[in-house]
Amino acid sequence: MAKAKTVYTCTECGGTNPKWEGKCPHCGSWNTLVEGIAEASGAGAAHRYAPLAASAPVRKLSEITAREEPRFSTGIDEFDRVLGGGMVAGAVILIGGDPGIGKSTLLLQAVAALSASRKVLYVTGEESADQVALRATRLGLDSGDVALLPEIRLEAIQAALTAEAPSVAVIDSIQTIYSDQLTSAPGSVSQVRECAAQLTRIAKQTGTSMVLIGHVTKEGALAGPRVLEHIVDTVLYFEGDTHSSYRLVRAIKNRFGAVNELGVFAMTDRGLRGVANPSALFLSQHEEQVPGSCVMVTQEGTRPLLVEVQALVDTANMPNPRRLSVGLEGNRLAMLLAVLHRHAGVSAADQDVFVNAVGGVRISEPASDLAVLAAIVSSLRNKPLPRGLIAFGEVGLAGEIRPAPRGQERLREAAKLGFSIALIPKANAPRTPIEGLEIWAVDRLDAALDRLRG
Repeated sequence: MAKAKTVYTCTECGGTNPKWEGKCPHCGSWNTLVEGIAEASGAGAAHRYAPLAASAPVRKLSEITAREEPRFSTGIDEFDRVLGGGMVAGAVILIGGDPGIGKSTLLLQAVAALSASRKVLYVTGEESADQVALRATRLGLDSGDVALLPEIRLEAIQAALTAEAPSVAVIDSIQTIYSDQLTSAPGSVSQVRECAAQLTRIAKQTGTSMVLIGHVTKEGALAGPRVLEHIVDTVLYFEGDTHSSYRLVRAIKNRFGAVNELGVFAMTDRGLRGVANPSALFLSQHEEQVPGSCVMVTQEGTRPLLVEVQALVDTANMPNPRRLSVGLEGNRLAMLLAVLHRHAGVSAADQDVFVNAVGGVRISEPASDLAVLAAIVSSLRNKPLPRGLIAFGEVGLAGEIRPAPRGQERLREAAKLGFSIALIPKANAPRTPIEGLEIWAVDRLDAALDRLRG
């Protein structure tokens, strides 16, 4: 028997190479070539891509009337928020996250709620039907109308989708599905790419909303080829520590809504429950003001969130002081300390500096700069900041305070939660006063520290 021919496929771009190389010759990524069995070309490929329906006619863009895609609710408000207001017919959603973080639980809750008004199909490739039924019972779900299919073969799933014609289908998970047309094992690059492409094709041609659950690597990225994220319409990531009861669902890509939208959930014995006031999770409850603590308003998609930034500045016991940042961009901390010294005359060259965003949230926007520096100076001087203070704004290398987007929404959210002082960039100063909120508008870092010094 002839030995099967092998090829090496890149997990980033999907390109193939006849031999292994450290660097992918197609996209330049390092250590991404994975060995697999070469697929034979022939009639099988033509059969796989046979059209399900007549092709659409060619039309001019000016002749097409733009319309808003109608949405329908999943029955879970926080999930709807992340999706941009609800599901869209024919949309393909990819959800990734660490094992045991709650992906299957959330989707089982969603399909149970949707089954009251729509036809749904839950395809489970990782668990048996009894296991899924046991989870539904444990969560107390009314799931009597949920159609369940324990299957991992793509052709059988396609037949079930054609026969059932569901409005919503969940595939748990895409890494367990395989096609008879391919000889590689389930979870391989070619199988994941092919199965995702076929399911996406069915969703677009039948109008079925498809939700794919994806595995993640130890680095936290979605396993399989990077092209998987380009195929789908929406990519959601579960964030949070499995030892904590709180989960964050973030939209990384969304063709039907805002990216970086955030949904906050609490894991209970009855499944995931949306958190009505997520800002309370990220604010510590101090009986009195403490040094090194500053509250900032960050923007996650369309939602402003109040997050407490804590800093600890202590005398270094080593020649090279440590700079550690948790939940914030680490490289930016060293830059901010240099700006603080150059433009405000505050040196931390012989100090260890530790910065943390409370509650496990990750903040990537530069609008956190002003709050981080305020917390560092407060800890360095061992003097608390004024009670009821919030701060946001980007700090430039020249010491200027740059404006943050959606400043008015941030200020209104802070006022609604009872904060009384806002240290903000001058360009974000509101034209009309906000009731109960005193505005400290500054354009330079030294001016900001003078206001905090009083």
